[in-house]
Order: sequence, then structure tokens, then C-alpha cells
Amino acid sequence: MRRRASLVLLAFAVFFAAMAPLLRWYAFPRLAKIPPGQYQETVLEAKPATLLDYNDGMKVKTVPRVTIVQTLKGNVEESERIERTAGRDVVVWDALSFVAGPDGKMVSQIPERYIFDAHSQAPVHATGESVDGDPVRREGIEFKWPFLTEKRDYEYFDAQTRASSPIHYRGTRTFHGMDVYYFEQTIPWTKVPMPKKMPIAITPEQIAKTGLTRWYTTKRMFWVDPVTGAPVNGEEIHREELRNARSLGLSEDTVTVFAGHVKMRPDYVDSVVALVESQRLLVLLLTSYLPVGFLVLGAALFALALWLEARSRRPGGRRPHGRGPDGTPDPVPTPAPAPA
Repeated sequence: MRRRASLVLLAFAVFFAAMAPLLRWYAFPRLAKIPPGQYQETVLEAKPATLLDYNDGMKVKTVPRVTIVQTLKGNVEESERIERTAGRDVVVWDALSFVAGPDGKMVSQIPERYIFDAHSQAPVHATGESVDGDPVRREGIEFKWPFLTEKRDYEYFDAQTRASSPIHYRGTRTFHGMDVYYFEQTIPWTKVPMPKKMPIAITPEQIAKTGLTRWYTTKRMFWVDPVTGAPVNGEEIHREELRNARSLGLSEDTVTVFAGHVKMRPDYVDSVVALVESQRLLVLLLTSYLPVGFLVLGAALFALALWLEARSRRPGGRRPHGRGPDGTPDPVPTPAPAPA
């Protein structure tokens, strides 16, 4: 009986030991993915800020606040269409960055369509990939880091310049009680397209004919949860200028369009941290808790199987009294006949 129990325990030990690497290296890459219908809104503010007032003689003013509302909306219909030809799980995010002045009126808005692999977050190049209506071909990541983010630099796509450049890992920090990875990216002064929607009735083509150009620089900072790859905080030290401004009759040739330190609003930081904390447990179950638990359980069952097997045997080959090697009772001896 003990030998049979030890064989059963040994089979379970092998099963759990085999399940540990399968969960981590086979199941996790296939199960962990971004849902296609996700919706997220984030509000950032620059307080105070420098802002060009297009409706008041193109004057540069210091204002108490500039608000940037960023929305990410999963386009399920488009993701399903692209999946049919891409042969993998795809997420399509329709993003919008809406900049509002202190009066709540639009300063600019830039729509994006970001198409990426649901598991790895690598870009997927398909029709519709764009920034402000212009076709682009992204390299690297945007908005989100991969699951199990590594301590290294990544290529990060900048929507203003329509190009990717390294975003550098700068160390591990503590943010709201979480251990996060801190990344920085600096975009040097670069000539960028004019937004197609502006608070004045003029098109980018009309502006281009005047010789007016738009330039931009920023220092981008992210605090990223390494388990889910989701940023829990983001900031930018942002500056935009119009150059050759005298072509519009202005007194100065370079005019500041916007300058400020953009930070995520505290209530949105709290909501993002809460969301990430709820999701990181699911990732840890597949990458750490269950694989390690299965290994420990398998080792315990293996040790118990060996102990039962040892108990079923006696030292020196002795067997339990009244039992044969296979556990059957010994035959009853026949009494010898009495002498005549």
C-alpha cells in the first residue's frame, strides 16, 4: 500500500515540477496581453505656464494653468480587422492629446492611431498607423513598456517629431510605496509640423507659405511599474517656439508658443496606481507565485514519496512480520506428524 502511495505522490511531484516552467515560459507569454477594448483618460497640468494667445494679437502670456487631456480608446473593430492578416493578437489605440488654456478653450489637439502587439507591445505596421492624420511607421514603444520591463534603454516614439529615439533607464525608485523603474528621454530642439487644428482659422499649408516654422524640445520622464510595464507617473519639461515670426508682422523673430513643467494631476496618479496594483498581481501569479509554488510543492511531494518508499522497506532486506515481498500474507505452516 505504501509503495502504491509513493508512486502516486511521485507522479504528482513530476507533474507540478513540469508545470512550473510551463507556466512561466509557455503560458505567460500567451495569456498576458492588453485587452483590445481598453479605455483610459489622463489629465496633466502645467502650473504656471507660458502660452501664446493667438486671439489677442499673438501675445505671449504667463497663465496660471495649461491642461492636457490624454485619452486612449481601444478600437476593437480595427484590431479584429488587422488580426485577420497579421496572424497575431493586435491592439489599436485611438489616442487624442487635447491642450486647453486657462479658460478651457482649445490650444491644440493631436490625434494618433497606435497599433501594437497585445503581448509584447511591439509596433504592428498596418494601414491607419498615424499621427495627426499623417502616416507614420513607429519603431520602439509608446505609452506602455513591455510586461516584465528590463533595466535597460528602450526606443520610444515621439509623436511631435514622428521619430523614435532612446529613452534611458536611470535607476529604481520608490513611488507611492511601489518599486518602479525611472526613465528619461530628452528631445533636442527639432522642427516639427504645425498642428492641423489650431485656435485660429489658418491651415498648416498657409502658415508654411509665410516661412513660419514650429520648433519643439522636451525632457520626458516616466516612472514605470516593471511587472506590468505601465507608467504610474509621467512628467515633461516642455517648450515650443515659432520661428521666423516677423513674417507674420510680429516684433520678435522667435516667439514662445508654450513652455511649462507638465505633471500628472494627483487624483489621476492615485487612480493609475490603484489600477496597476490590481493588475500586477495577475502577472505575478503567472511569473512568480504559481511557478515557485509548484516547484516547492513538487519537491515536497517528491520527498514524501521517497520517505514512504523507504518505510516500505526494512534495513538489510528484512520484511514486515507475516508478509511477503509483495505484501501478501505468509502461508500457514503445516504441522509435522507426531512420531509413532
